[in-house]
Amino acid sequence: MDIVEGMPQGKALDLNQSGPVVGYEPNVVGTNGYEETAGSDIVVITSGFPRQPGMSRDDLLAKNKEIVGGVSGQVADRSPNAIVIVVTNPLDAMCHVASDVTAFPRQRVIGMAGVLDSARFRTFLAWELGVSARDVTGFVLGGHGDTMVPVVSYSNVAGVPITQKIAADRLEEIVQRTRDGGAEVVKLLQKGSAFYAPAAATAEMVDSIVLDQGRVLPCAALCQGEFGIDGLFVGVPVKLGRNGIEEIIEIELEQGEQEQLKKSAAAVEELVSAMADL
Repeated sequence: MDIVEGMPQGKALDLNQSGPVVGYEPNVVGTNGYEETAGSDIVVITSGFPRQPGMSRDDLLAKNKEIVGGVSGQVADRSPNAIVIVVTNPLDAMCHVASDVTAFPRQRVIGMAGVLDSARFRTFLAWELGVSARDVTGFVLGGHGDTMVPVVSYSNVAGVPITQKIAADRLEEIVQRTRDGGAEVVKLLQKGSAFYAPAAATAEMVDSIVLDQGRVLPCAALCQGEFGIDGLFVGVPVKLGRNGIEEIIEIELEQGEQEQLKKSAAAVEELVSAMADL
């Protein structure tokens, strides 16, 4: 669904026609209204302005608050039992908007951030070591922004800690590149922001829910005391199944990582407070 007339209909037709080649028989519908979305099991919210060069995620706050709020109201009216996955930036703040407007339980409002940021982290680690990204385990917690926390202590290559394979100063450069991952793509594209990797990350979350896979993935969830964070959407490891977030999995972080996570949560809180004044 999109407000641009003809665009969603054209994309839907294009996707349907790729079925015979790819090997699926879809029934994709493009629309400019919300009626066709009624009764949805899952709703992915990507509506909003994309980042432009030189623009931070936070700059999008006022514009996208209104848009996501409007979409969330339509979702709550037509699909009251849906699980909502928020992709719009600034991600953590938009999760609060969707949660407040829909009044859905915390299990059914989830932010897509950590899966994407972790994919970027794993990519950079794989490139550095010259290995397959499939053998790299690593994830990113915290807010989806400059204060995100790539968790080095739990990152490894086929079980070997990356701290044994990469020097500390070089590892810090990779961590920083991960934090700047979205901005790097925006700078290169010059118009718009990343979409292939965010789409793949979202699809992984949807699969885990629809197929009841119980994947453990880093997602923005409304913490209620977990990791010492209360009342904020922050990226944490969650178990995703048919009911949405089935569990927030607390892990023991190193002291420095725990402090970084608290700092990241504070940045999210500041953003949410600023949004309340808009």
